[in-house]
Amino acid sequence: MKVLDDISLTIKKGEFVAIMGPSGSGKSTLMHILGALDLPTSGSYLLDGANVEKLTDDQLAEIRNQKIGFVFQSFNLLPRTSALDNVKVPMDYAGVSDGEQDLKARAMLELVALTDRINHTPNKLSGGQQQRVAIARALVMNPAIILADEPTGNIASVQAEEVMAIFKKLNKEGRTIVMITHEPDIAEHAQRIIHLKDGKIVGQNVSPRT
Repeated sequence: MKVLDDISLTIKKGEFVAIMGPSGSGKSTLMHILGALDLPTSGSYLLDGANVEKLTDDQLAEIRNQKIGFVFQSFNLLPRTSALDNVKVPMDYAGVSDGEQDLKARAMLELVALTDRINHTPNKLSGGQQQRVAIARALVMNPAIILADEPTGNIASVQAEEVMAIFKKLNKEGRTIVMITHEPDIAEHAQRIIHLKDGKIVGQNVSPRT
């Protein structure tokens, strides 16, 4: 069974794209391929001009760490670790010095308006605050691409609007954002909405908010 079938898609640098579709339509699989977490079994995927299937595991890991920031519905924060140290995690893998880690992590938490929560562990943060920590973590390596899988799925509507405001600001600064969502009002924050069904692209439209 094909999860994705005859997908042909170009996402331009600096675009903000939303991907919508029912459960089982292939949204998460497409996101995993875009993020170089999975490789396509056929066809090709070019990321910034590089054919992903021809890269080594080390090269793929470097791309994921340096070029792509991931934001997930479940936040994926370390439970017994402060907001500040959660944001530092990608820099640990990249070998960034402790002093630079601290400066960058604090700057990212300031960007998402959480400077008063830097020492709080996730269980002392609201869902919206946890997602903002996750966004700060995704940004700390200054990636050109943000991939967000249902980033507002576990938070209240007011908090969701705050998260979308951050994404729109990042997009205006030039970052490419690809977001999976099942919520039409959230998708409308993007510039372009792609609709998937049964592993196929069944439609695309410009967001009414653009």
